[in-house]
Amino acid sequence: MILVDWQLLDRIARGYIKIDPYDPSLVQPNSLDIRLGNHFVWYNAGSEVIDPFNKESVTADVDEIHADHFILHPGQFILAETLECIELPDNIVATIEGKSSIARLGVTLHQTGGWIDAGFRGTITLEMCNVNTRPVKVYAGMPIGQLVFYTTERAEHPYNKKGDAKYLDQRQATLSRYHANRREPGTGGQ
Repeated sequence: MILVDWQLLDRIARGYIKIDPYDPSLVQPNSLDIRLGNHFVWYNAGSEVIDPFNKESVTADVDEIHADHFILHPGQFILAETLECIELPDNIVATIEGKSSIARLGVTLHQTGGWIDAGFRGTITLEMCNVNTRPVKVYAGMPIGQLVFYTTERAEHPYNKKGDAKYLDQRQATLSRYHANRREPGTGGQ
């Protein structure tokens, strides 16, 4: 079941869903608007292959900046953070969706990582891309997307109780930590 405005307000007020900083005016009929943080990370152009199992290749030739705005160029991919830090209980999950007004400028908010598990705690890393033919300027603090919350059965092993929760308590735009996974035989690589 998707939580509606009064349910969101109630669960936030009672501390079941934690949002920091929290602005009640961001609660929408079926979602909570989230704002863009001020940390941006991107890969510099190059021909070096990024191997998800190799931490050095994942972190090589990366730039980052803390700024009050960022100009996203056509075809550019960046990681950004949400201003809001969230914490979910063991029976609520969320998805992140783009705001239509931002999408109409050609900016996608997430590539495939739009799921937030029960028990997650931290800021959300956004996987942004500009599919427009013109640059688009985005500002820290602007509403950039929305979280849709769903109630579920209680998770037996919520994200905050998993030993391999790679993104728990992240506080900035965070590069892939796929390299922390155990590579199974037959997956190629080194």
